[in-house]
Amino acid sequence: MLIRRANPPRAGEWSLPGGRIEPGESEADAALRELTEETGVTAMLGEKVAVIEADFEGFCYRLHDYAAVWTSGDPCGADDALEARFIPVADIGALGMWSKTNTVIRDAYSAIESRPVKKGGLA
Repeated sequence: MLIRRANPPRAGEWSLPGGRIEPGESEADAALRELTEETGVTAMLGEKVAVIEADFEGFCYRLHDYAAVWTSGDPCGADDALEARFIPVADIGALGMWSKTNTVIRDAYSAIESRPVKKGGLA
């Protein structure tokens, strides 16, 4: 699941859904909330696959990236996303995304592929 960013930094580029952690919210809860707010889909969260320090256009972030498995909803861009789409892993290289985003996607895909999904969550 990728979004086309509506706002800086990197406005107009394809990226992973995400956003700020609200006071009292866990990283995992924030990841699922932001996914739904930006794409309209829900998922089961898997393992954390990366923590990345990023500095774009004067914005500094610590990104916490998780693997996830879609559970429901049809993707549509909302909130900070112009578009939202499921894009095959084989096609992500052609999108011109930040190289670390490509790596995170491939790592998340490998994490999901290597762990069976059981009812109620990842094994």
